[in-house]
Amino acid sequence: MSGETADQAQTRRRWITLAEIVAVVGVIIAGLTLYNSWQERREAELSKQAEQASATRDKTRFVLRGTVAPDERSIVLVRDEAHPLGDIHITFPTALGVSPQDSVVQRIEANWFDEALRKATDGGADDLTGRLPVLIRYTYLTDDVPTTRQAIYDIVWSTHGRRLRSRAVDLLDLRLRESGGNQRRIDALWAQALPKAG
Repeated sequence: MSGETADQAQTRRRWITLAEIVAVVGVIIAGLTLYNSWQERREAELSKQAEQASATRDKTRFVLRGTVAPDERSIVLVRDEAHPLGDIHITFPTALGVSPQDSVVQRIEANWFDEALRKATDGGADDLTGRLPVLIRYTYLTDDVPTTRQAIYDIVWSTHGRRLRSRAVDLLDLRLRESGGNQRRIDALWAQALPKAG
């Protein structure tokens, strides 16, 4: 017989149980600390990856823009040294009967479509304004890596009468309408376009 009373045995068992509880709580805290540390490292790595992906997207992002030449007969596509332009292919609405054009000199010329535009808008006032939807496929470089994009742009135009000659067509602006697109979409947009008297 150990000489331990029932009360003493119960107290001893209580201390053992308390020690076990403290040990289990310590293991749980250590586990939570380890998990928290792992989670923070994982979140930091994911954040770093997201920042790098965003920086890459920002670096390769380029939207084609144009400015009207002083004579209002062409739109000069804006050059960007960080994104040199390559191939540029412009498609017109089928109803105009204008062949697609490749712009080697990085310009959109009014003489590609002005006759067809005058025919399409004959029968009304001489002074008109409107938008001609075109599909532009263009390639540009970012760090010597080519990227090709396609979008629908509006060529904003106006016509005005001239004595003894047909109406003149002036180009006013080039505006991005929507990314992507195809021939059917620009045909539908042209069908909806209603020139307004100026």
